[in-house]
Amino acid sequence: MSHRADVNGLQLFYRDSGSGNPLLLLHGFTGCGDDWQHVFAQPIEGYRVITPDLRGHGRSTNPGGTFTFKEVARDIFALLDAIGVDRVKAIGVSAGANTLLHMATQQPSRIEAMVHVSGTPRFPEQARAIMKTMTEKTRSPAEWAEMRGRHHLGDDQIRALWRHAREFADDRDDMNFTADTLAITARTLIVHGDRDPLYPVALAVELYRSIPNAALWVVPNGGHGPLFGEQAAPFVSMATAFLAK
Repeated sequence: MSHRADVNGLQLFYRDSGSGNPLLLLHGFTGCGDDWQHVFAQPIEGYRVITPDLRGHGRSTNPGGTFTFKEVARDIFALLDAIGVDRVKAIGVSAGANTLLHMATQQPSRIEAMVHVSGTPRFPEQARAIMKTMTEKTRSPAEWAEMRGRHHLGDDQIRALWRHAREFADDRDDMNFTADTLAITARTLIVHGDRDPLYPVALAVELYRSIPNAALWVVPNGGHGPLFGEQAAPFVSMATAFLAK
C-alpha cells in the first residue's frame, strides 16, 4: 500500500507491504522506489518491505531544496519512527547505498544487516566529471521522458535533481568516509560491478576492508547498479540469502 508521511519539513511517499521482519529498500539517485519492482519481481517472503521515494524524488517533496546524504539518512530514520519501526535490514543502491553508510554510522543499532550496492565512501574524480555534465541542456528527449515517468511533481523537480548532481561534484564533506569513521556494527554485504564508470571497484574493496563484518561480491562485467535485467536473479538470490543469515 502507498502512504505519505510528514517528516523533517517534507512529505515522503513510501510503499509498505508484506509482513515479517522490516526490510528497507533505498533507490538510486534520479530513481524512485518503484524501481525495485524491476529487481524483486515477486513479493519478498518473510519481510515487511518499506520502499520510500527519497526527498525530491518520485512523489516525495523537498521544499527546502537541499539534498545531502546526511539529510536523507535523517529523513529515513524519521519515517521509520513515524511508522513505529525501530530496527531494519536494508538494501540500498548508489544514492541509497550512500544513505545507508550515514544511517549505519548515525544510529548503528538500528541497522541489523545491509546490502550496499554501488555506493562509495567519497566521490572520485571520474564521478565528479560525470556529475558536472548533468544539466537539462545536455539531456535528450528520451531522458526527459524517462525522468517524467519516475518523478511526478513537474519539470522543476527534475531540474532540481540534476542541480543536486552537479552540487555533488564539489562535495568534500557529506560523502567523506574513512576507515576511522566507518564504525558500522551491521552485517554488510558490499556489491559492486567491476566496470562501474562512476566508482572504481577499488573503492568497494576499501569499504570491505574498513567495515567490520563485511563481505564483498564483485560482479563480473557489472556496471553501476548491477541488479537489473539479467543480473536481477543472481542479485536477489545472493542478497536474500545474506540477509537471512
